[in-house]
Amino acid sequence: LNSSMGVHDELDFEFLGNKPGKPITLQTNVFANGHGGREQKMHLWFDPTADFHYYRLLWNQNQTVFFVDNKPIRVYKNHIGSGLGYPRRPLQVVVSLWDGSSWATDGGKSKANWTQAPFQAHFQDFNIAGCRSDPSNPNKGCYSTKYLWNSRNYCQLNSRQMKDLQDVRRKYMSYDYCTDKHRYPTPPVECRED
Repeated sequence: LNSSMGVHDELDFEFLGNKPGKPITLQTNVFANGHGGREQKMHLWFDPTADFHYYRLLWNQNQTVFFVDNKPIRVYKNHIGSGLGYPRRPLQVVVSLWDGSSWATDGGKSKANWTQAPFQAHFQDFNIAGCRSDPSNPNKGCYSTKYLWNSRNYCQLNSRQMKDLQDVRRKYMSYDYCTDKHRYPTPPVECRED
């Protein structure tokens, strides 16, 4: 999901290609106020090209949760009070295929094979629930508890979801910007608080 051009907010599911037979990496990223650099990567425990799977975002004023097949794989909390950016602008759904082989595929070692073009993505069972945005007051009414995602049950993960999150991250996480001391010698604020 991303908002309009310029200073924007964005929530990303990005599938990074790989050599045949190697696991496909799913990268998530969070942009707030035009700033990203919050990548986390994990090797999927399945081949996403073999069958359909569910990818879902929960985004409310408390947290953003990325789900794969109803398992939470990432939580980004709203700590805006401590100066941390948090996505608050209206978002739109954008789907694209782009050539990231200079860095993404096998760490940039494997390039896109253009003889396999055209490349395609297929979707089914697509659904979106959201609050209609008013350009003059984008969040007006969007924090109301009349919306399911703003109810108390969605303010934080329950104990089963926390266990699933810890298990998935322990088994499949391959990169976390929070632990990248080369890029961030001092961990970002959100990494120190969670």
